[in-house]
Amino acid sequence: MRAMVLAAILIGLPATAFAGGGFDIVVPGRPGVPIIINGIDASYTVVEGVWGLGKNVQVQPTIYGGRYVAERQPAEVGHYYPTLGLRPGYGRLEVEPPANRKLPKPAESYHQSWGAQSAPLPAQMDVPVDPPPVILAPEINDRPRRPRPRPHAEMPVKPPG
Repeated sequence: MRAMVLAAILIGLPATAFAGGGFDIVVPGRPGVPIIINGIDASYTVVEGVWGLGKNVQVQPTIYGGRYVAERQPAEVGHYYPTLGLRPGYGRLEVEPPANRKLPKPAESYHQSWGAQSAPLPAQMDVPVDPPPVILAPEINDRPRRPRPRPHAEMPVKPPG
């Protein structure tokens, strides 16, 4: 019995491997929005050979039916390609005014400036008005040092004990 179940599984496995090679009918997700494949409107058509990302090999699909769509400007926002011969889909409309038009009044003059400086120094009361070039400061010694006795060769050495 086990051998029969194993044989049925082994016979059925290769059939599932070939199941992905059929055809697809393309139905748009929203009415009025075409599905474009390689410049062909593939809405409501039969497409064969679409592997997508299922394999590492990209295959050109075969489209049965459909119609060619005219080359359009790329739908990327912020890009304009003048070689397509189309005007940009957004931007300002450049209109050259006539030379004999009435000119507006000239604008009034305007001037603004900025500046920066350091803060003023505080007044110093202990500096004389006309100080000499060098001021000698008195030496203040709060902790006088006692001189250390220097060892001499004639000093008697204390006997141990």
